[in-house]
Amino acid sequence: MGRAFEFRRARKEKRWANMAKTFTKIGREIAIAVKQGGPDPTTNPRLRMAIQNAKGANMPKDNVESAIKRASSKEEGNFQEAVYEGYGPNGVAIMVECATDNPTRTVANVRMYFNRAGGALGTSGSLDFMFERKGVFAIPAEGVNTEELELELIDHGAEDVTTEEGSILIYTQFSDFGTMQKALDERGIVPTSAQLQRIPTTTTELSDEQAEAVMGLIERLEEDDDVQAVYHNIA
Repeated sequence: MGRAFEFRRARKEKRWANMAKTFTKIGREIAIAVKQGGPDPTTNPRLRMAIQNAKGANMPKDNVESAIKRASSKEEGNFQEAVYEGYGPNGVAIMVECATDNPTRTVANVRMYFNRAGGALGTSGSLDFMFERKGVFAIPAEGVNTEELELELIDHGAEDVTTEEGSILIYTQFSDFGTMQKALDERGIVPTSAQLQRIPTTTTELSDEQAEAVMGLIERLEEDDDVQAVYHNIA
């Protein structure tokens, strides 16, 4: 059928694989949210956030409802949240957020990825000082005046409002995440994603070759089903 067909098929298969991984991660976030705060998103902000992220990722509604139903049953196992910290190649700081039903397996895998890349897993809390937790909300930029929006939301915790690739990103302190979520709800603004991210306070400059080695480690980490998010301090 020709190279063009093979190329298109390869691209589709990669997109489907990435979508499946994304749905798995969101499904675990839904499970944790339901176990912690119940199955009603109107009274469970974390579940509401997970559902918003599911919509932003085009996760089918049936999948979301099934994930909530499974998490509400006694048969669903409990996922534990864990954060692993270490240094990758060229001294880059990396933090790995996980949701796992088998911490022993997860930490062994994460350590293996670091070791094979020439890095090393550190002790818990060793890199906390290099990252700051921030709330990051993404909303569609079309038809929105960024300056007016920032003025409107500044009293609700907005620290910075920027535009990036067709989206408006709203940054808040960790403690203001719920306040901003409520402010957006009251204004009928539905984020395409709402996350608590780890923003580096200092960054490391690397050459393209050095950065490529680090990104190889990050990609391997992100491919692991137990890994929810990976953060680094590459400039």
